[in-house]
Amino acid sequence: MIDLHSHSTASDGSDSPTEVVRLAAAAGLEALALTDHDTLEHLAEARHAAAAADIRLVPGCEISCELAGRAPGSLHLLVYFVEDEPGPLQDRLVSLQVARASRNVKIVAELRQHGMDITLDEVLEEAGGGSVGRPHLAAVMVRKGHVGSIQEAFDLWLADGRPAYVERDRLDVADAIRLARASGGVTSVAHPFSLKLRGAELDAFVRDLADLGLDALECEYGRYSVEQRAELHAVAARNDLAATGGSDYHGTYKPDLSVGTGTGDLRVPDSLLDALDGIEARRR
Repeated sequence: MIDLHSHSTASDGSDSPTEVVRLAAAAGLEALALTDHDTLEHLAEARHAAAAADIRLVPGCEISCELAGRAPGSLHLLVYFVEDEPGPLQDRLVSLQVARASRNVKIVAELRQHGMDITLDEVLEEAGGGSVGRPHLAAVMVRKGHVGSIQEAFDLWLADGRPAYVERDRLDVADAIRLARASGGVTSVAHPFSLKLRGAELDAFVRDLADLGLDALECEYGRYSVEQRAELHAVAARNDLAATGGSDYHGTYKPDLSVGTGTGDLRVPDSLLDALDGIEARRR
C-alpha cells in the first residue's frame, strides 16, 4: 500500500515532513510521496526521515495551475520524480514562492481592514517556518476567535469570491506539464472532480491534457467514493493515462483525512507506483 499525495509544514500541512513520514511508516506503507504546494523544500528532511523509517520517498510537489476559463473549477497538478536541484520547473517554483509571500501580505491586510487583529508574524509562526498558505491564516483566525473553525474561515473570508480572497500567481497547465517533463517529472491531475466537470466534458478536458503530455489521473483519492474512483479509472483508461492515488493528508487542517487511508477506505496499491516508475524509466 502507498500514498502518493500528502502535505507537510513546507506548505499547508500541520505536521513536519518527518512526522508525515513517521505516520506513513506507522500505517504500513511501502512508499510515500510528499507533495507540498509549489515547493520542493520538504524533500531534504523527508528524505532523511524516509531512510530512517525504511520507507520509499517519492519526490514530488503539487502545482496550482491557471485554467483561463477552460473549466469552471480548479486544477492542481501532481509532479513526481522531480528532485530539489536546479532545473526548469524548480526555477519556476522559486518565483511562485515569491508570489505566494506577496499574496499572504495582501490577505493579512484585507483581514485587518475588516477589523481582525491578525499580523503576518502570527501567520508565519503558525506555518512553523514553512511556506505560508491559507490554512495557516485560517488557523490564526480560529485561535483569535474571529471564526469558529478553519472551514468557516474559508467559507466566510478566504475562499474564492469571499472578502479576503486574493488571486495567486499560477502556471498555465501547458507550461506546468512542459516544465515538469523537462525536469524529468511525471504528471497527474490531483482530485480531478475539482475541475467541476463530469461525463463527456471531463473526458474531453482530460483528452486535451493528455495531448499536452499529461501522464496520469488521480483516481484513488482520499475523499472520493468507490463510484467516483471507478468513474475516474474509466476516464484514465479511455485516455491512455496511468492512475495515481493518495490521501491528500494535511494534518489538523483536513482532520478527516489520514495518511494512507484518507477518510478510512483508501487503499492505493503498489502497482500504481510501478506504472509511474515505468513511465519515468522510459524517459531516461
